[in-house]
Amino acid sequence: MSPNAEDVRAMFTRIAGRYDVMNAVMTGGRHRVWRDATARASVGAPPGPVLDLATGTCDLAIRIRELGRSRYVVGADFADGMLAAGQRKLAGRGLTGVGLVGADALRLPFPDGVFACVTSAYLLRNLEDLELGLREMRRVTRVGGLVATLDITRLTTPVWSWLFGVYFHRVVPLAGALVAGDRAAYTYLPRSVDRFVSAAELADLMRRLGLRDVQYRTFGLGTVALHVARV
Repeated sequence: MSPNAEDVRAMFTRIAGRYDVMNAVMTGGRHRVWRDATARASVGAPPGPVLDLATGTCDLAIRIRELGRSRYVVGADFADGMLAAGQRKLAGRGLTGVGLVGADALRLPFPDGVFACVTSAYLLRNLEDLELGLREMRRVTRVGGLVATLDITRLTTPVWSWLFGVYFHRVVPLAGALVAGDRAAYTYLPRSVDRFVSAAELADLMRRLGLRDVQYRTFGLGTVALHVARV
């Protein structure tokens, strides 16, 4: 069953204040390495603005801007709480060149081909319609531009999948209750991965939707995948 958009929106608004802390706790700080790899993928895009979808608290958008000072970065999210947290972070750093906008990833309010690169981190498995979300990313990216997505993907190796499932379904919700005060949100997280595709399946889907030169690499013993494709 696909996630309900309004429930997801409310959940991410609810946990925005502790989102960064929980990411660090769950990954042992490795999320910074994965985010940096995603930002560095944008360097290979042609000149032009970058759209960071589901920008959350803006860490990926900020890193993209740091790596490409000539690029304007648009951070888009449909959770007001996340945008507010991101705006506070930008203001605290005095960072320019990053603008924030409320937007639904399935109905992007941008013309065709306006961005040189579209990125997302931990967006895809939350979408009600994965194919439509990827089509929208492709639509707003100019020909020759890049689409780069980072997400937790479903494992296909039985033993490691079981071990990771134990951690994800038992430890993560407990940490969510203790650190973020929201066990329900971090019970949703492993369930969203259970119903998601594998890294290879996501690559195949991107190709079927017309994206070219699709490549991916995995992190965290195969639990997280970065896919990069050209339009």
